[in-house]
Amino acid sequence: MDKLKIQGGQALNGTVNVSGAKNAALPILISAILGSGKSRFDRVPALQDIKTTELVLNHLGLTSTFEKGVMTLDAAKISTIEAPYDLVRKMRASVLVLGPLLAREGRAKVSLPGGCAIGARPIDFHLTALEKLGAKITLEGGYVIAEAKRLKGNRVSFEFPSVGATENAMMAACLADGETLLENSAKEPEIVDLAISLRSMGAKIEGEGSERIRIQGVNSLTGANHRIVGDRIEAGTFLAAALATRGKVRVEGLAPHHLEAVLQKFEEAGAIITRDAEAITLEARNGGKGTDVKTQPFPGFPTDMQAQFMAAMCVADGPSLITETIFENRFMHVPELARLGADLTVRGNSVLIRGKSKLIGAPLMATDLRASASLVMGGLCAEGETVVSRIYHLDRGYERMEEKLRSLGARIERAKEE
Repeated sequence: MDKLKIQGGQALNGTVNVSGAKNAALPILISAILGSGKSRFDRVPALQDIKTTELVLNHLGLTSTFEKGVMTLDAAKISTIEAPYDLVRKMRASVLVLGPLLAREGRAKVSLPGGCAIGARPIDFHLTALEKLGAKITLEGGYVIAEAKRLKGNRVSFEFPSVGATENAMMAACLADGETLLENSAKEPEIVDLAISLRSMGAKIEGEGSERIRIQGVNSLTGANHRIVGDRIEAGTFLAAALATRGKVRVEGLAPHHLEAVLQKFEEAGAIITRDAEAITLEARNGGKGTDVKTQPFPGFPTDMQAQFMAAMCVADGPSLITETIFENRFMHVPELARLGADLTVRGNSVLIRGKSKLIGAPLMATDLRASASLVMGGLCAEGETVVSRIYHLDRGYERMEEKLRSLGARIERAKEE
C-alpha cells in the first residue's frame, strides 16, 4: 500500500485542471449496457473505481479499451446477467448495473453491496423504483434477482432524492414500454450528464436537473458518444485547500454553477471568488473565518465536500458548526484531524470546530474517500511532516492528486508503506 508524506506550511498557488467527474463517469459507463453498439466516452478519469467498473462490465460480456482518458465499450453481447459479490463488494456503485441489465435482458442478478464506511446506504429506493416499473424483485442468498419480460412505464415518486436510485430508474425506463415520470428526482449535475449521454444513444429524456424527469421508452438504443463533465468535488477540494493554506488557486474545466453552494460558503468564509465560463479562482491571502455548513442534496452544500470544508475550518478564525444530514457516519475524519491538534467536538450529527492558528504534523490514517482528502488538506497547513496512510481510498476518486498539488507548490510525495 502507498502513503503520502507532506511537509506543510506552504500556501498553494497556481492553476490546475480538474479531471472528468467520477460520480458522472460510473453510471455513464454502466449505461453502455443498454446500447447494442460501440460506445465511446472521453475524459474518463484513471481511478480505481473506474477500473472496477470496467471489470464488472467485462464480466457481463462487454469488451473495452481504455487509453489516455478515452474508454470504448462494445455491448454487442451480454454473456451473463449476474454481477457477483467479489466484484460488487469493491464498489457500491456496481448496483447500478441492475436497471440496465433488467431493461435489456429481462432479468438481472446482482449481489447486495452491503454497508460502507460512511453509512448503511440501503438500496430500497432502487428496488421500489424498479418494482413500480413492473419488475418482480426477490432477495436470495445475498443477491437481488429482478425479472420482467419488458418493463412498463409508470409514475415513480422517490421518498428521498437519491442519486443512485434516480440513475438506476432513468436507465431502466429508457427501454420500458411507454412513458415514465420520475418525481422528487435527484438534481445533481451528474444526473444531467447521464441524461445527455443517454440521449446520444437515442433515449428520449427531458426534465433532467429538475425534480421531474420524463422518459419515453424506446425499443432499442445504439452506442453512446459522450464527454464526461468536469469533477466539481475535485475542484472544490483544491479550492478548499487554497482557503486552508491562504493561497490563490484557479481550477479549470468545470461549470461554476455546479459548485455554487460551496462557492457561497467560501465567500462567507472570507475568500474572494472569481467565476469564469469554465473556471473558478479562489484567493484567501488572509485566511478564512468560521462558517457554518449543513449538507443537503443538490443544489445545496454537497456531503462530498463536508470533510474538506471541515479541514479548512480547523485553521479558520473563529468557531464553525458543520451538520451532516445525508449520511449517518461521515465524521470518521474527526479523530484524525484532532491528531493534528484541531479542536473539534462531535454533537450528534454536527461537529463544532474552534479554529486554531496552527496545526502540527502527525501520522494519520485514511478511512474513506473524502476523509482522505481532508487529511491531506490538514497536512498541507500543518507545521512539520504529516504522513497519510491507506491512501487507496484517495485513489478511488482523485486522479494524480499529489502531482496536481505539487504543481500548486505543495511539498508532497507518494511512498510505499514499510
